[in-house]
Amino acid sequence: MPNSKEQYKRFIMFLGTVLIVAALTAMYAWLWFTYYGNRNMHLFKKYNYFWNRGNWTIIMLYGLVLVLFMKVLGGFRVGYLRNIDVLYSQILSILATNMVAYLQMALIGKWAFTENMMPMVWLSAIDLTVGVIWILFMRFVYAKLYPPHEMLLIYGDISPKALLYKLQSRDDKYLVRKMVHIREGTDKILKMIPRYESVIIGDIPSHERNLFLKYCFENNVRCYSVPKISDIMITTAAEIDLFDSPLLLFRNQGPTFGQLVCKRAMDIAISLLGCILASPIMLIIAAAIKLYDGGPVFYKQERITKDGKPFLIYKFRSMIVESEKRGARLASEHDDRITPVGRVIRRLHFDELPQLFNVLLGDMSFVGPRPEREEITREYEESIPQFRMRLKMKAGLTGYAQVYGQYNTVPYDKLKLDLTYIERYSLWLDIKLILLTVKILFQKEKSEGVDDSQTTALRNEE
Repeated sequence: MPNSKEQYKRFIMFLGTVLIVAALTAMYAWLWFTYYGNRNMHLFKKYNYFWNRGNWTIIMLYGLVLVLFMKVLGGFRVGYLRNIDVLYSQILSILATNMVAYLQMALIGKWAFTENMMPMVWLSAIDLTVGVIWILFMRFVYAKLYPPHEMLLIYGDISPKALLYKLQSRDDKYLVRKMVHIREGTDKILKMIPRYESVIIGDIPSHERNLFLKYCFENNVRCYSVPKISDIMITTAAEIDLFDSPLLLFRNQGPTFGQLVCKRAMDIAISLLGCILASPIMLIIAAAIKLYDGGPVFYKQERITKDGKPFLIYKFRSMIVESEKRGARLASEHDDRITPVGRVIRRLHFDELPQLFNVLLGDMSFVGPRPEREEITREYEESIPQFRMRLKMKAGLTGYAQVYGQYNTVPYDKLKLDLTYIERYSLWLDIKLILLTVKILFQKEKSEGVDDSQTTALRNEE
């Protein structure tokens, strides 16, 4: 039976979430009542905009916007994410919420509030301080409530090294005490499972995996499983309840016509606005590249998008001229082809800004699978025949794999991430991924190259 303490863990973490929202909203309420509201009450009386309940409406809206940004960007996910990731999320959420609140106040007071924005600046600074304290406190609570699980890792013919490396990077959550190959036999492994707090099932044949999943379910054992491509399809299938035998419907058609129209309209609006806002930055980058070695500013390369259609992708050149005279290969971790200017713009993902023009022209979408070269795609297909499935949607400047994966994520995992996006597509998911893209600009691991011994993201043990 589950430990009685387990029943209250989620509730305690929920109370922590309520605490931070209440604290930040209360500080905004104090600022509103003591500064902006009182000093400009004549505006409200004159225009009859807000009085009594209206004040509390403003404060409630602040709390709702804060919760929205925190949920989307992961500001509440203490323990689940690394402390630094939660901190990034908190900073972005608080700054975005306070910007929205300030714009709202400016519109309410017909821009009278814009005379002095220092109170909002100070509020943001105090909010961030409170956020850091909350993260440290909740991380301490989380460590007490959720000590790392001692795990049994079950694997098959596919090497578990990559998965083990990822688990070991979060030893605050996962402690793999033993690894066992399925050739040891299902009966022997089933007897081993009760000795551990949780089980993680690697990429093994479905028959054996189902036996372990059912055993863990029957015996209340926490279980993690590496999903197969078919699992991703199953999780997004529609349930049919017309008969006494349940059915799952797989439409396999991708986004509807209406969704595609909305997606294209959003692409045009965002890329056009992005080109205008980013033009000063792009001019500075272009000048820096030209001054460094006198070579071309832009780098053009043929990539493939939906249904394998080729197109020319535009990027700021971050490598030396003729960097691929020895053949096409991905950038490695210590690639000597990358210029000093290139290292800076790659770190900030600014080398991809010219792709806004690709989006505007319709070659790409703002959100979608990362565009690959035809020759690399063919190489991946030799070991992953299903890799071309990701071409069911137009390539994207950002996307599910770009946000939740890394530059050097192995192709099979990239495929699963891209298929997750395709199968779960919605306009809201696009908006969420765009907001999360702002967050990953500050994460170094998102732009790390492949190992120096690799030419593609395929690893030797695969």
